[in-house]
Amino acid sequence: MPSSISFLVCAMTLVLGQLSDQSNSPVVPNQPKASVSNLYTQVVAHPFVGLPKPASMKILAPFLSKTLLHRIDLARACEHDFYRQHRDPNLKPPIAWLEVGLFSGSDELSGPKAFAIERTESETNGLARVYVELRLWETSDENPDTRYASPNRPFIWHVADNMVLENGRFVVDDVIYLKHEDYDIESRLSELLAKGCEGTHWIGYRDSN
Repeated sequence: MPSSISFLVCAMTLVLGQLSDQSNSPVVPNQPKASVSNLYTQVVAHPFVGLPKPASMKILAPFLSKTLLHRIDLARACEHDFYRQHRDPNLKPPIAWLEVGLFSGSDELSGPKAFAIERTESETNGLARVYVELRLWETSDENPDTRYASPNRPFIWHVADNMVLENGRFVVDDVIYLKHEDYDIESRLSELLAKGCEGTHWIGYRDSN
């Protein structure tokens, strides 16, 4: 009898431990809208600029495709190669993604404070595109007359996330930075992560002329 009780206690401990691990892991829904919503909940709650640090990467990785994760890894290695080549501490690195929010946009758009899913466009071959509205407003009292001084008067812009189906779940494969009033060209995260790089090597920006 005691051995049976010990077995049951061990079994329950194992099950509870597994449930605890699962509760601490991000849940990736199998619908593109829900997956993007979960991703941007993390982006708003844990803002970052440039390539995510390990703690942020652990949170974001489950929502990203294998291809996008590989691109981020290559960009990180390329960034390290730049610093290996240039040891001048006064040199401002010309690395394209250093001041960018990978899932929101460049410079001042790197830290959205709110988001809303606008619509989803699905395709029959396991692809989808989710359009996201992002909002930002000032929280500092230094410029009380700014145009975007409160949640009632935010700056609004939009991105589109390309989704792919992996292991039965939709994950983000690329981000399209759509045109807005302060940015008159459309660009992609995949292009940004490759700028100045050849694989893991920093080669700089070559003149196209």
